[in-house]
Amino acid sequence: MSARIYSPAKTAMQSGKAKTGRWLLEFDPQMPKKIDPLMGYTTSRDMQSQIRLVFDTREEAVAYASKHGIPFRVQEPKEAKRRQISYSDNFRYDRKVPWTH
Repeated sequence: MSARIYSPAKTAMQSGKAKTGRWLLEFDPQMPKKIDPLMGYTTSRDMQSQIRLVFDTREEAVAYASKHGIPFRVQEPKEAKRRQISYSDNFRYDRKVPWTH
């Protein structure tokens, strides 16, 4: 019963940074998922895979796992690689590729 502590990145549908500053503790799956032959649903008898604990800081999540004796691993968040440019930079005179219609 090990767990993973991480800070989720923003989804592809987000333009802002809502829900990205929090830390989550999720348990690793103990059983593989199966496909139900009748309906085709993916099922599992592992109830801990449904648990997702939310914390404000990384230290709170680590303290919780340590207090309850849960082995864990921490995944550090990756920084965004996108650089911020302004709209007026599209029309600069010293661009490498000239802007035309």
